[in-house]
Amino acid sequence: MPPTSSPQIPFKPRHPFPHISSQTFLTFPTPQIILITLNRPASLNCISASHHHELASIWDWMDNEQSIRCGIITGAGGKAFCAGADLKEWNESNSTGKKRSQPRSGFGGLSNRARGKKPVIAAVNGLCLGGGFEMVINTDIVLASTSAVFGLPEVKIGVVAMAGALPRLVRTVGRQRAMECALTGKQYRAVEMKTWGLVNEVVEEEYTGGNNKERGEEMEEAYKGVVKRAIEVAETIAGNSPDSIMISKYGLELGWAAMGVEDGTANVMQVMEDKGVDGGENMKEGVRAFVERRRANWVDSKL
Repeated sequence: MPPTSSPQIPFKPRHPFPHISSQTFLTFPTPQIILITLNRPASLNCISASHHHELASIWDWMDNEQSIRCGIITGAGGKAFCAGADLKEWNESNSTGKKRSQPRSGFGGLSNRARGKKPVIAAVNGLCLGGGFEMVINTDIVLASTSAVFGLPEVKIGVVAMAGALPRLVRTVGRQRAMECALTGKQYRAVEMKTWGLVNEVVEEEYTGGNNKERGEEMEEAYKGVVKRAIEVAETIAGNSPDSIMISKYGLELGWAAMGVEDGTANVMQVMEDKGVDGGENMKEGVRAFVERRRANWVDSKL
């Protein structure tokens, strides 16, 4: 088991923080944003069997911790976001007969994660292949550096992208493009994935951020490129009503999961009523702040 690393949490958490190893590096760019960095750069940030469960526990903690409003995932080292599964470990397990396991939420605890409450942004730098790409397909916003390369090379080594990507990919990019991607094992640049609708924004490598006066100089130096841009987007999200963000995300996912429009809308309205969002504290504060022409003071969501 790799040595553990304890992140400095800039607030008093309401829930015990999960065990993490040196395979994961965690920071909090702001008290409302968690940045998860896959930390095996020498192995192109490939994910081991134990790492899947570790990451799943972090995503669960994020959803349950009221202070956190948005998550970001990226890869250390600059060469790779995540090049997929640890094939050396996989080969050893094949030789010994030892079973490899993943949590129900899939590769990295993310590729098959169903209806997580809070948005996750992928900051893709370098290679994003196999299971790494499967994770990205199931994130909410994808930002990619100009060096990012995407692909599902599983068919080239006799395996299948079976961690949740295939049905999600066809819904995102369409049947023919999904078939090309999954059946050829071809690799794609970030600009092409943007034309497919899978990448929201392509970020130049030297990007140093916008003029955000609320962020200190120390943070300006600590984060660069696509990660810096991801933090800017996360800050924009975190500045909105946490109740509205989570309910909006829930409603969008109902549509993405092919629920009928009328049924999906009725479901969202029922959840808002059941959870006290309609007419709740944040909704009242948002309307009041607009009328008073000031910035809203949101309270942490209880959803």
